[in-house]
Amino acid sequence: MTKVGLFGIGLDTYWAQFDGLLGNLKAYQEQIKNKIDGFGVEVADAGMVDNPVKAREAADYLKSQDVEIVFLYVSTYALSSTVLPVAQKLKVPVVILNLQPVAELDYEAFNKLGDRGKMTGVWLEHCQACSVPEIASVFNRSGIQYDFVTGYLQDEEAWREIEAWTEAARVAAAMRNNRLGVLGHYYGGMLDVYTDLTKQSAVFGTHIELLEMCELKKYRDEVTDVEVQSKIQEFHAAFEVAPECETYEIERAARTSVALDKLVKNRNLGSMAYYYEGESGNAYENIVTSVIAGNTLLTGKNIPVAGECEVKNAQAMKIMAEFGAGGSFSEFYLMDFKDDVVMLGHDGPAHFAIAEGRVRLVPLPIYHGKPGKGLSIQMSVKHGPVTLLSVVEGKDGVFLLVAEGESVAGPVLEIGNTNSRYRFSIGAKRFMNEWSKQGPAHHCAIGVGHIADKIEKLGNILGIETVKVC
Repeated sequence: MTKVGLFGIGLDTYWAQFDGLLGNLKAYQEQIKNKIDGFGVEVADAGMVDNPVKAREAADYLKSQDVEIVFLYVSTYALSSTVLPVAQKLKVPVVILNLQPVAELDYEAFNKLGDRGKMTGVWLEHCQACSVPEIASVFNRSGIQYDFVTGYLQDEEAWREIEAWTEAARVAAAMRNNRLGVLGHYYGGMLDVYTDLTKQSAVFGTHIELLEMCELKKYRDEVTDVEVQSKIQEFHAAFEVAPECETYEIERAARTSVALDKLVKNRNLGSMAYYYEGESGNAYENIVTSVIAGNTLLTGKNIPVAGECEVKNAQAMKIMAEFGAGGSFSEFYLMDFKDDVVMLGHDGPAHFAIAEGRVRLVPLPIYHGKPGKGLSIQMSVKHGPVTLLSVVEGKDGVFLLVAEGESVAGPVLEIGNTNSRYRFSIGAKRFMNEWSKQGPAHHCAIGVGHIADKIEKLGNILGIETVKVC
């Protein structure tokens, strides 16, 4: 499980002055820990840090736990000297939890307490905001990466934001532990698709595994008839197989799909980018023209596969998959100016788990721009909110490009490709211009739901920029 850190801050001078204050603050911190535990991460709780000595101890403990991020709970006013040592040693993003016990103090009951000492103690139990500017000031001047979640303990909006941080931390860890296979080579001349593999490893921590077509062919040659029949059954379970699909093509695709599964398993791959041409009629062409069904199955199992050797988009698809949003391989198809939508799709692997209705496996008499013919996928992305993501390699480094929109009903191109109609809040024309100006490759990953806020948090953890178009 992904580990996240937690520590509370307070001022030890208060404990002897205000009876019960420390116990109450610790109880609130325990509530926070239990709630974060429920988000599917392991919480390393360093307890209450109320002086610089404890700060050093907390820093050592959290460092030993190798946490992805750390949540700093401001329980009451605390000196910034109790915070800085922890942040400096950990060198991970700090999420400052400015969470009051309640949304609103009962002022009438408070003012009736009659004892200004007791009243001060109750106020200190609710004065989380007091330290927030001080911590920000010190972090700004120290170059510490941080963000805030402000609210109260029963604030659903605040908890959704905290959960998003835990998801982003989990995805960052998944990307660092991912093994991305590169099979074949780039589509020649697609300069936008070419990428610096070292930068991808440096930013995401991803291991790049260079693969050979001959290895895939070896696995394919070893496939048994029993394995082929089992895979065909899987095709029928996952897809609506068009009656015009030839038995030969189904068996050819099934044999390749079994080989792809073995390649992924033996190389322990979590994603892949591929493309191959070669001389007409060679054995590798037979493989590469029969991969779409198998690669779609892998993508639907959250092992995303990007065609045309689009490594950057395999990364984007993996991010979307780890967030549970799917992540289907897409490019711009055409624009419908009357309906104010943009259509995106691709002839390559789709994410069948996010389809609107059943995914169809259909024959294609020709792969446009590519050699051969074979089976392909016809599907649209589920109607409703969607997020587009591109991993962009610009002149100043790698960044994330994101947009939120809606997948809407309407006519699509029945050409044996994935394609859907998307509407954006800023309109089709402006979206097309603003997205393109950021300089992404012509591919992107599309997932269900609006998750730009989670992607922005991931960018924060990775230390890269996130640009949101809409």
